[in-house]
Amino acid sequence: MKGCPWLPRLASLWQPRAGGGGGGGRPRGHPGRPFFSGAPSPASHWSKVVSEAEKIVGYPTSFMSLRCLLSDELSNIALQVRKLVGTKHPLLDTARGFVSDSRNNLQMRGLVVLLLSKAAGPSITTENSLQNDMVSGIYSSQRTLAEITELIHTAFLVHRGIVNIGELTSSDGPLKDMQFGNKMAVLSGDFLLANACTNLATLQNTKVVEIMSSAIGDLVQGIYYENSDLAEGKGFTDDTGLSIWKEHVFLSHSALLAKSCQAAMELAKHDEEIQNMAFNYGKHMSMSRKLNVDIQPFVSESSNDSVAFHLNSAPVILHQEFIGREAWIKQVKEAQAKGNLIDYTKLREAIKAGKGVTSAINLCRSHGNRALEALECFPPSEARSALENIVYAVTKFS
Repeated sequence: MKGCPWLPRLASLWQPRAGGGGGGGRPRGHPGRPFFSGAPSPASHWSKVVSEAEKIVGYPTSFMSLRCLLSDELSNIALQVRKLVGTKHPLLDTARGFVSDSRNNLQMRGLVVLLLSKAAGPSITTENSLQNDMVSGIYSSQRTLAEITELIHTAFLVHRGIVNIGELTSSDGPLKDMQFGNKMAVLSGDFLLANACTNLATLQNTKVVEIMSSAIGDLVQGIYYENSDLAEGKGFTDDTGLSIWKEHVFLSHSALLAKSCQAAMELAKHDEEIQNMAFNYGKHMSMSRKLNVDIQPFVSESSNDSVAFHLNSAPVILHQEFIGREAWIKQVKEAQAKGNLIDYTKLREAIKAGKGVTSAINLCRSHGNRALEALECFPPSEARSALENIVYAVTKFS
């Protein structure tokens, strides 16, 4: 594949300037401290990137699944969910997130599918009748696919809110409230997933159905692994390697977007090479996004040290690999307070003192670079620039 001189590399964002201060060019960070010094916070920068990208695809993606969300069936479910107000069931937090998505995270997958569809444009073999079906450079079938992607993602978000009744304590509130919340989570998640599958059939493309069905299977498998790790206490003393972590994260966080991008290219009748590049962009961009989220508790100045972080996050996994299992077990035991509760502030400082956080940042940049490389097969355009900006946003730390 030929390189493109106009495509910047993430590496240029952290290479030191030659000759010290002065001079133009992109601001660069310095080893040992977060890059993009003096720039807006990652959250505000991400929101700006999403807002600009939405203008390119024709309408805000926050309205993509509005037809489903305003249906009579889901309205009835919403009335039932209101009965959970005042309880501690996590489905309420999920519902609040749909109403107030301040970080523009919920519709990110659909937005990327639309941007990639516009960046790729029609294939050489596309019939003129299909080209007449384009609006703002995007086929109606690709817009439907973006909605399907968001419905699948939302359905699994709702399903993740199901609590394990066997692990509840008296502080979690009445058992009947949790049981009712679980029923609502199952019902509403299944409804969204059923709508996604129905819409998928309307595309009348068996390959796309096969691709998206495998994405749903990957999500189920990924969530199973996540729940298994939590149930078995992995992350405390388990020596899960980076390769296993990558496999699990791909299934639960990257497969849906990667395969949706591939399916969007199939709908436009692009060849296998273009489909593979679209898949690679979706995969590596979403891996960078997940790494960014994992890293934030260790680098964000606004993070609350008292808030627990995931012990199966990337910095923790990499920290374990560097110091070895025995040393990690010792650090965890030293951070345990009365009742075997973890002092996360103490453990956080131990992890920050090691190489895990720096390695996770480097891994995030590496996946970002691979996402940018996948875009080289698409011609320069506003849509491709927006996709590049999304990569820069998910590899940005304050």
